[in-house]
Amino acid sequence: MQRKKILLAGQQNAGKSTIFNMLTGARQHVANYPGVTVDKKTGYFSNQNGAYQLVDLPGTYSLTSYSLEERVARKALREENADVVINVMDAANIARSLHLTLQLLELELPVAVVLNMMDVAKKEGIQIDTAKLAEKLNVPAVECVGRLGKGVEKIALAIDSAAPSRFNIAYPMLEETISQLEEQLEKRHIENAPALRWLALRLLENDQQTLEWMASSLPAQSVEEIREFIAAQQNCVKQTLNIEVNDYIVAQRQIAVSELLAQCVVFTHQDTSKVSFTDKLDRVVLNRFGAPLFLIATVFFIYQSSIVYGYELTNYWWPYLASLREIIANLLPDAGFLYDPYVRSLGLWIVDSANTLLNYIPIFLILFALIAILEDSGYMARIAFISDKVLHKFGLHGQSTLPMILAGVFAGGCAVPGVMATKGIPDNRARLATILTIPYMNCLAKIPLYTLLLSIFFVEDKSLMTFYISTISIISALLVAKLLTKTVLRKTETAPFVMELPRYNIPTVRSVVTRSLERTWVYIRKVGTIVIAVSTVIFALLQFPGVPEAQQQEFQKSAEHAVVKFEKAISKTRYANAFDDRSLPALVNFYTDFKRAKLNAKGAAASKKVGEKFKTRNSEFYTVIAPPKGDKDAKTVSRALRKLSSARKKIRREMKEVRLEASLLGSFGRSLEPVTQYAGFDWKINVALFSSFAARESSVATLGVLFQQDEESNQKLEQRMSDSTEFAAHGEIAAVALILFFILYPPCLATVMIIKVQTGEYKWMLLSIFLPTLIGFTVATMIYSIGSRFNLAGIELMSLAYFSALILLVLLGCKDWLKRKMLPDEIPIKNIR
Repeated sequence: MQRKKILLAGQQNAGKSTIFNMLTGARQHVANYPGVTVDKKTGYFSNQNGAYQLVDLPGTYSLTSYSLEERVARKALREENADVVINVMDAANIARSLHLTLQLLELELPVAVVLNMMDVAKKEGIQIDTAKLAEKLNVPAVECVGRLGKGVEKIALAIDSAAPSRFNIAYPMLEETISQLEEQLEKRHIENAPALRWLALRLLENDQQTLEWMASSLPAQSVEEIREFIAAQQNCVKQTLNIEVNDYIVAQRQIAVSELLAQCVVFTHQDTSKVSFTDKLDRVVLNRFGAPLFLIATVFFIYQSSIVYGYELTNYWWPYLASLREIIANLLPDAGFLYDPYVRSLGLWIVDSANTLLNYIPIFLILFALIAILEDSGYMARIAFISDKVLHKFGLHGQSTLPMILAGVFAGGCAVPGVMATKGIPDNRARLATILTIPYMNCLAKIPLYTLLLSIFFVEDKSLMTFYISTISIISALLVAKLLTKTVLRKTETAPFVMELPRYNIPTVRSVVTRSLERTWVYIRKVGTIVIAVSTVIFALLQFPGVPEAQQQEFQKSAEHAVVKFEKAISKTRYANAFDDRSLPALVNFYTDFKRAKLNAKGAAASKKVGEKFKTRNSEFYTVIAPPKGDKDAKTVSRALRKLSSARKKIRREMKEVRLEASLLGSFGRSLEPVTQYAGFDWKINVALFSSFAARESSVATLGVLFQQDEESNQKLEQRMSDSTEFAAHGEIAAVALILFFILYPPCLATVMIIKVQTGEYKWMLLSIFLPTLIGFTVATMIYSIGSRFNLAGIELMSLAYFSALILLVLLGCKDWLKRKMLPDEIPIKNIR
């Protein structure tokens, strides 16, 4: 069956994404925040009238070509060959919505109008005569309430009855010019040309994108003739009306909107003295003094709830992951006495890498739920409004807030969608500055390392440290943005910030829970793909070239000596000569598995079940590891087995250390130690940081393997690293240096590639790698040196770094403020609500 293509167009905050979900059933991110839909999204649905493909276009207020969002939407409308365009309008803001509607009608595409949020419009005293509006526009128009799922059937009927409208805006001063221009364009038979009237109007407006398209579609002589004609007509209009053609077109469009409102809409007069709930709440959250405090409190609450309290839930979640590891370990080939089969080694490597990251799922569930509440409530838009004044001081833009939030201002985001979301920033300088500072945000992939270090070194100060981390990343981004806009970006153009604040809404439980699960699932999928792939590569790099031959022989001799001692100890028992080269490793593995299972069992009942399970598995071995009373031979073997197991564990641990140090990746990490030691990083940290360039999560996954899992336990990485004397020697000072370096660390490989795609130039991609490396290592070295020199505690050192950066930020902000105070003739750019 041939699917009809439908384009979904509308302004930001009109509920377009909600309509998309309602029609397709797709679980798509829906937020009460302007600019969320940056790229078009596709879904499918069908009804009794046929099958459809629905394309969700970027939200836009007009079809000019000033911003990337407008260009993407307009290009799709012109080139997608849609069967129908659904224009979603915010019924409560119909006056503003009609401007886009009239521009869509000028394209002469089949349009169906959907008046969304009718419940809000009626509540605010706005009465719309939908039938009359449909008659005037000459297109089908229907009402709906997207968030409640009302109006699906009406939309389906409107789709089938949509046809190109005959509605035209009157431009008295331009009609003759438009007709002549249409004739000239028609004579030239331009291939794939849009509606000629629309094209003529865009050319008269000097629309740069349309002029470029015309230049590429016509011979140079024809282009020059048309340009001369347009210039003459523009000059004529300007002399007659004393205004530009662009302003005249906008004015006539406003007249058309006013006439439609007068004929089809009644605004019930309400008590103007009554203050709405949104205005009441804005008086608090947007108050000059209260807004920053409320914002900081919000960030602190999110971190306290997710990172601090969420981590406590991992104590209940980890046993399930440990059980999963046991199941997989039992399915893999048995371990050898000294050397394991590669299938087993690689399998457990991947499981340990994944488990280290999956342990943080409770944290992300809480974190994403809280962020969803902020989005749906409408406060996320206020954050952009509040932050614009601050961002503008450092060369950024109010619309930089969305990319930063997506990248993880609160944490839990990802730099890739953050960089992609910069398409909507019309200010090119701010857009580039935002792209290059997005990686400093707390993406969800950074959180595992932060949580790991805080859980080892800052248990008592975890709340304060999480606050420091969450806000110093923003401070760092602002400082780097200032550096960029004063140097490499100083000559690029800027643009004002225009922002609409949506009404406050009460988030629904279903929406919050759904988005929390979806975003967590994205994290799980990333663990299951990128992290596992990286772990496999890291495994190979840590295995080869392997243990040197001479040391292999020494380890083999040590193993043989331990076996001889075991055989000698049991030589006078009935078990003498009972174990050969195959059964002895099996016995040791059985003993190791039993001890690990016992250690992880909670309570007497669980411990008893472990005994029953292993007795069923191998009753002969069980008799040896759990000797019955009075069986002296079994007890003798049990004691000897315990010593053999300890000797084997020690040999294997030493052998793994030698293999890691001699490996390709270990050699690379060691080669960097002469330099990185000044920042407190040893070769293991170097290897973890290097692996995290492919994927941030790999830092913790790599550490999870470098700090080896005890064969007789199933500990968290925090416990293993805490027990490591090698890591403990570095202490809190190195941990602070590592945290600060990780905040400033270059973006992951995926983000680097997206930066190239978004900027179109390799120079910005390379700058995004080398600049953060230089800044990050310089800061880490300074912090480690200061902490070591003055013997500071970790929390003292972090406080020093934090307030030093904050003071620098304030000084730079005040410097620009003082400059503006000295320029009395300057006209400030204000936020427009």
